[in-house]
Amino acid sequence: MSAGEMRTSGGNWGHRLSNALKTTVLLAGLTALLLWVGARLGGAQGLVIAGFFVVVMNFASYWFSDRIALAMHGARPVEYAEAPWLHAMVERIAARAGIPKPKVYVLPTRAPNAFATGRNPEHAAVAVTAGIVELLDRRELEGVLAHEIGHVKNRDTLIGTVAATIAGVISYAAQSLFWFGGSLLSRDDDENGLAHALGNLGVLLVAPIAATLLQLAVSRSREYGADATGAELCGDPDALADALMKLEHGAELMPYDRAPATSHLFIVNPLSGGAIMGLFSTHPPMAERVRRLREMRVHTGGRTWRNAWA
Repeated sequence: MSAGEMRTSGGNWGHRLSNALKTTVLLAGLTALLLWVGARLGGAQGLVIAGFFVVVMNFASYWFSDRIALAMHGARPVEYAEAPWLHAMVERIAARAGIPKPKVYVLPTRAPNAFATGRNPEHAAVAVTAGIVELLDRRELEGVLAHEIGHVKNRDTLIGTVAATIAGVISYAAQSLFWFGGSLLSRDDDENGLAHALGNLGVLLVAPIAATLLQLAVSRSREYGADATGAELCGDPDALADALMKLEHGAELMPYDRAPATSHLFIVNPLSGGAIMGLFSTHPPMAERVRRLREMRVHTGGRTWRNAWA
């Protein structure tokens, strides 16, 4: 093993360990928040029900996250004969990452984007839209696929799905305070009825925001990691940077709002939004992502990662 490969291996291991620790804390926070909402809604019984939902959601997310995400977007598998160059590209990047080749899917939309899903590298899939194949050249598309396979290599795909699922249930549970308010918002037989009403109103307002912020913390931190891994895998940070800039512009011109709950899975945010919505974006600022990628090229003296580390 060369010195460059040793540095790469050690860096990836450290990155995955750091991500695992952060994810554990964040998912624990989401779980605790869900249990708290359950307790506020139904006391001890609500706490038990919330705990049951946590177990069921985590089980379903682990085993079926890839199929659920792909079905929500009407993705279909791409046969090898249909696009042998695309399969070859995915296979080549996966080999560099040291993981099995993910399955390849296409989404029937002209909105340019891509995402990866699956519970682990052995059960992963990468999906590209019809629009991204039209918009990017093959050098840029390889950078995008390297980013998505970077998510698989870093084991980000499962975590993002679980976090989104729990956050969604928290928001739904909190909203039930509004739709089924009445007895939940106050207790006439309790001297502290007003305090309970105010407390439950706090759940209604705070819980969805807290769940969203926790979910964003999971998603945003992983995009930077996948960018770095993807740049390393394709050996050309500028290719990924160029692709991201094109995709951001393409998403602005052609937003894609099918299954908004899965927007964090895509390489760029498929939803349109102004400056205020940017605060709650599932993706870090594009300018910062591009800057970091350009810096990677500068640090290698303009050479590709593989050549620089050979």
